[in-house]
Amino acid sequence: MVKIGNPIFNTTIYRLRKASAKGRYKIWEAAAEYLLKHRSKRPCVNVGKISKLTKSGDKVLVPGKVLGGGIINHNVIVGAYSFTNSAKSKILKAGGEALHILEFMDRYPDGSGVILIGG
Repeated sequence: MVKIGNPIFNTTIYRLRKASAKGRYKIWEAAAEYLLKHRSKRPCVNVGKISKLTKSGDKVLVPGKVLGGGIINHNVIVGAYSFTNSAKSKILKAGGEALHILEFMDRYPDGSGVILIGG
């Protein structure tokens, strides 16, 4: 296991890999691989991009950071490693949910119907 020095990060990687191996769900392994990249190469996605790629009620996984650029006007459930304050408030204001990737994984353990946006 990779040790970065951040216990939340290490736990996230461990649980993503465990879920992938246990249920053979490739989405969690892909998310772990994105997170293991150097910090500068991890996905950073604006809420405007999420808005363009989704429709109301979609479930979205961003294995990186969600930024507040753009406008979102429909409710989506977004799981990500981190959110800026403006991104989180825009998602919540639109009627959606902003969940840490581990909460998202607990809610949708098989990953079915989840859209992976990696950058």
